[in-house]
Amino acid sequence: MRDQDAVLNGVHRALKPGGRFVAEFGGQGNIAAIRVALRAVLLPLGIAEEGIENNRFFGSREYRVRLEGHGFLVEDITLTPRPTPLLSGMAEWLLTFRRSVLEQLPAAERPAAIEQIVALLKPVLCGREGNWTADYVRLRFVARRP
Repeated sequence: MRDQDAVLNGVHRALKPGGRFVAEFGGQGNIAAIRVALRAVLLPLGIAEEGIENNRFFGSREYRVRLEGHGFLVEDITLTPRPTPLLSGMAEWLLTFRRSVLEQLPAAERPAAIEQIVALLKPVLCGREGNWTADYVRLRFVARRP
């Protein structure tokens, strides 16, 4: 969701007094290794930084301030590493969750770019048995409308 302020205004407006807002999404540090590999491969191919970094990942303090600025009382907020197995592998993850980024390349260039990204990530996110893990970090919170 690109417009966090609109989302928070809408949730606050939708809740009754005393209503709870519980959420989880990617937080600061989420997919850090994947993002570095994407930039390393795609910037030299002419994809602009803003075309690669199409998500915003907040820290817990920063998002607490944002929630409070929209009238919420924050009961709990945590930033939690959650390494997540990728049963179908990294290439499939890229094709699913970074398709819009990869589609900025001509179709003929995509397979080689994906291969390079996967090769960069293998030493970091692939175990000896060939099992891939995404470096997820989750921001979780419980907030209440007073």
